[in-house]
Amino acid sequence: MVFGKSCHLPAQLEHQAYWEKLNLDLELAGRKRVDQLHELEEFRLHAHENAKLYKEKTKMWHDKHIVPHTFTLGEKVLLFNSRLRLFLEKLRSKWSGSFEVARMTQHGVVELKVENGLTFLVNGQRVKHYFGEDSDCNWEALELNDE
Repeated sequence: MVFGKSCHLPAQLEHQAYWEKLNLDLELAGRKRVDQLHELEEFRLHAHENAKLYKEKTKMWHDKHIVPHTFTLGEKVLLFNSRLRLFLEKLRSKWSGSFEVARMTQHGVVELKVENGLTFLVNGQRVKHYFGEDSDCNWEALELNDE
């Protein structure tokens, strides 16, 4: 016992001899280090390829679920209101409108016209068809009486 701790000389000597062997043979240590760097680079390339494949698959899945909207000039549409609201109102609709389509670009941008003639551009994904002002629909009113 040395300083209250047991000493395992054979294991320590074996470990020390291994390090001396590695440290004395600089060429072997250099080759081993270069091999480790090549393995690390290969691992990094595989990780990059896997991330690229994952991104492509998720993009294909996302694009598959996007519904393309086509609007005609003069058609009535509703606009999704995505403002941050501090006090949410449960019964208030997030859709505002009705707006008239002034033009539509090939990239999905829709120009909307307000009743007073002003126009503004919005993303086509924020717009949906408005079917509220159909004049050819016949609606019947049914009065309910409490008796």
